[in-house]
Amino acid sequence: MASFCSKLLSWFHIGLILGGFCSAGDPFVNYELEFSYITASPLGVPQQVIAVNGEFPGPTLNVTTNYNVVVNVKNKLDESLLVTWPGIEMRRSSWQDGVLGTNCPIPPNWNWTYRFQVKDQIGSYYYAPSTHFQTAAGGFGGFVITNRKIIQLPFNTPDGDIIITIGDWYTRNHSALRATLDAGKNLGIPDGVLINGNGPFKYNSTVPDGINHTTINVDQGKTYRIRVINVGVSTCLNFRIQSHNLVLAETEGHYTTQQNYSSFDVYVGQSYSFLVTMDQNATTDYYIVASARFVNQSNWQRVTGVAILHYSNSKGQASGPLPNPPNEDSEYSFALNQALSIRMNNTASGARPNPQGSFHYGSINVTDTYMLRSVEPMMIDGKIRASFNGISFGNLDTPVRLADDHHVKGVYKLDFPKIPLNGPPRVGRSIINATYKGFVEIILENNDTVVQSFHMDGFSFFVVGMAYGNWTENSRGSYNRWDAISRSTIQVFPGGWTAIYVYLDNVGAWNLRTMNLDRWYLGQETYIRIINPEDHHQKTELPVPDNALFCGDLGHLQKPQRTLSTAGSNIQEPAKSTFLLLIMGFSAVVYMII
Repeated sequence: MASFCSKLLSWFHIGLILGGFCSAGDPFVNYELEFSYITASPLGVPQQVIAVNGEFPGPTLNVTTNYNVVVNVKNKLDESLLVTWPGIEMRRSSWQDGVLGTNCPIPPNWNWTYRFQVKDQIGSYYYAPSTHFQTAAGGFGGFVITNRKIIQLPFNTPDGDIIITIGDWYTRNHSALRATLDAGKNLGIPDGVLINGNGPFKYNSTVPDGINHTTINVDQGKTYRIRVINVGVSTCLNFRIQSHNLVLAETEGHYTTQQNYSSFDVYVGQSYSFLVTMDQNATTDYYIVASARFVNQSNWQRVTGVAILHYSNSKGQASGPLPNPPNEDSEYSFALNQALSIRMNNTASGARPNPQGSFHYGSINVTDTYMLRSVEPMMIDGKIRASFNGISFGNLDTPVRLADDHHVKGVYKLDFPKIPLNGPPRVGRSIINATYKGFVEIILENNDTVVQSFHMDGFSFFVVGMAYGNWTENSRGSYNRWDAISRSTIQVFPGGWTAIYVYLDNVGAWNLRTMNLDRWYLGQETYIRIINPEDHHQKTELPVPDNALFCGDLGHLQKPQRTLSTAGSNIQEPAKSTFLLLIMGFSAVVYMII
């Protein structure tokens, strides 16, 4: 912890600020994040991982609702880099979203500055690389948005706040994993599960010697908010803490009704907050476990992460068997029932003083319906690829809105089908042409053999339905139209469907994708393009950032970065127009060690 604290500074500019993307009077917080390779041995095998500011996992970014966030990303890798922020809505500014359809990648030894406001958001999120399969090597860290002090929490203020990242892990580096997929092969069983970047505690003889494990230190009698984030490649993990109840309180920016769970399934890309009271007698330490779900446990035994919960007055080490996962015989029914039990706390205030239930989504008429069907990867144009609706997405060379702004034709097609295609699958750059302020129903059908996580950038959506079998129009009779949870990442079970409602009030180009990294890499994604035809003064979408990178058909517009030899790295020349900050009246800079 201390090693990166000395490297990471944030500062706040307080005063009346006039700028291109910010809101007058809202504070600024600035971060420097350097992505580089280091050698680490999380599972006892030395391997190349991606560190952020020299740390693996990267540091947690802590901000408050409505803060203007400035993140200068330095790419010290040997390949291009983009950083994305799943769940951060980037209101009016898809330019900052950090995927190939919104941003040109940052070349090696270059830097680029993200600038966005966390407008009307709270909750638990993370950041991660979005290209070249890099997330499988690290580069991720927590991103927490705390409530403004004027907004009361729907629970007593916890005694502490703890972030736990969990995820399946391979000892092969990300370029080797990428090559495996390029060769049309499966990645195979992961080599383990990491908890906060470390391998398992040696809970039995199957765990090799010499593996460092994570220890979470707590005090008896206190209650902690534990934020759990699955940053893995493709495996759903069941999270549990020996002898402790998990009280679900929040998921991806929305407070939930508070319910007790002995264990909880966390799918790839999902984030949850649990309130955990340290109410045991501390005769020993306790296991924290994250184990693979929906697999043959005898074959996947090594895919289990184990950390230690250590009371300050603990009398001994944890020992004995791990706490049991859900019963395998009923795991799918358990998982479905658990998913349906997650409900919105309609009376709690979120980022705003008004209750979360003020938006009566169940009484709004749906303006459009899309069905997105996923199937097992198959041969398309001579390669194994994944798809939505029979279209495997071809990576964009030029971002969507950048192409629009410069009137470049042929970059993409607005012909993504509303229902699955009947003909042979194909590779294409088909995106959804959506209506601004439309209220859309999206049916996610999973005809693949694995659980899928679906994510939508730029929005939170209401999870109104979920079941096994085929979706029909009669399925709408089972929708939750009152207290469905709103979030940005949701699971779709194999042979099943999930239905979501989303209000398209955020202009821009937004990525819809599977969070299963192998399927995403193989083309299971698209974009939704939302334009406000009446916006002639850029009130609903901010202009192209003046520090925008250019690539693809617009690559000739890119100017070389200026190199400052004394800094030992390439530093981008500061923007000279819309991002000039004019501080009027009193202005202060406060330096904080995170």
